[in-house]
Amino acid sequence: MFTHIMVGAKDVEQGKKFYDNVLGALGWPAGHEFRPGTVFYSHNGAAFGVGKPLDGKEATFANGGTIGFVAQDKAQVDAFHAAGLANGGTCEGQPGKRPGAPGNAYGAYLRDPTGNKICTFCQLPEGE
Repeated sequence: MFTHIMVGAKDVEQGKKFYDNVLGALGWPAGHEFRPGTVFYSHNGAAFGVGKPLDGKEATFANGGTIGFVAQDKAQVDAFHAAGLANGGTCEGQPGKRPGAPGNAYGAYLRDPTGNKICTFCQLPEGE
């Protein structure tokens, strides 16, 4: 459905550090410079980028926008959230079960250093 997802960053080095750690917690390799001011991540056919806006204006976050990443299990969700908080992110929802989500979902939400809202979810085994 998508070729990639891209978010703006006010500070690309800070953004790379944040995403290297939160995506690393989900098993993604570290990002690589795609062009000056833009870092890309690739994993299992998915691509995600962070960088300075090409129009030269200040990076802002999408009001109402959220980008969700797949986690394999609770441990990855917890590690993603902890890595985000340790690397300049802020909590938008502690790790835990999400009764309003489909299935038996367990997830966590963060804001990156620029304010972009991201989350990760896994499906728990029945009864957990």
